[in-house]
Amino acid sequence: MNHPQPDNFIEGDWCAITGVHRFCHEAMAATFEIYIQHDDTRYAQQAARAAFNELDRLEAEISRFIENSDISRINNLAANQPMRIGLDTFECLHKSLQLCIETGGAFDIAFGSPQIANLAKDGSMNLIKLNEADFTVELLRSPLRIDLGGIGKGYALDKMAELLCEWSIDVALLHGGYSSVLALNAPANTKENGWPITLSNPCNRKQTLTYLYLQNRAMSGSGLQQGQHIIDPRQAKPVEGKVIAWSCADDAATADALSTAFMVMGPDEIKQYCSNHPHVQALVILEHEGKEVPEDKILRFGPWSV
Repeated sequence: MNHPQPDNFIEGDWCAITGVHRFCHEAMAATFEIYIQHDDTRYAQQAARAAFNELDRLEAEISRFIENSDISRINNLAANQPMRIGLDTFECLHKSLQLCIETGGAFDIAFGSPQIANLAKDGSMNLIKLNEADFTVELLRSPLRIDLGGIGKGYALDKMAELLCEWSIDVALLHGGYSSVLALNAPANTKENGWPITLSNPCNRKQTLTYLYLQNRAMSGSGLQQGQHIIDPRQAKPVEGKVIAWSCADDAATADALSTAFMVMGPDEIKQYCSNHPHVQALVILEHEGKEVPEDKILRFGPWSV
């Protein structure tokens, strides 16, 4: 989860909404923010602090860059040696493997020492064994490295939102570095039914691609900004032909993973995935010349607002 801070893949003038309080915190190599609409500023601040404490706790468990985290321990695990891990790490791994299967290996958390061609062939769903009875993980090949950077921010947003709801905070928007956003109930005293979201051309912010209003939904963006390189795990080579992909789903972990997967998958694959998962939408920008994105380079899958 040590990715460079991305450009603002997802934008919104949330502070302009009446009664909204903004709180921020550094974690996972990004600036997380929480926007809460509540009439008691101090209570909102306390709830946000509790959510950020939860974020720090999760990072300590699922980051491969933190010594003695669950993921660091897994990355030093010998093959065929079951090891007990925390519930959150287990849950995040389980969701990752599920999405790996659903996307045909386009989203994959495994990388590293085994020959990369073999990783591309096998995929993490064939290299990692989870035992739900006792919350253990077992590597079927070693050495193997796992990185939850493609899903960790989204997973953290989901858990933070659960904690806010325990505090009876149900009108809020959370984001992790503007690349993953989770919106709870719509703010009051607004004309629209949701939190305002703007998706712009990352190469030309003056070109707005889509406006929409998010409520009890999550959105994520992945792109090739600031020198980032997204690897196609199925081909073991960098992704080509796309600039950015956005996904919208019911939870932030799914949206986070799918935005990466949609950078890897072909248009027909994305179309089929969204057809099979009607609560998921995708918007993909293909490579193009010039600062303006031509309409034929904007691929929309699902009912996007335009």
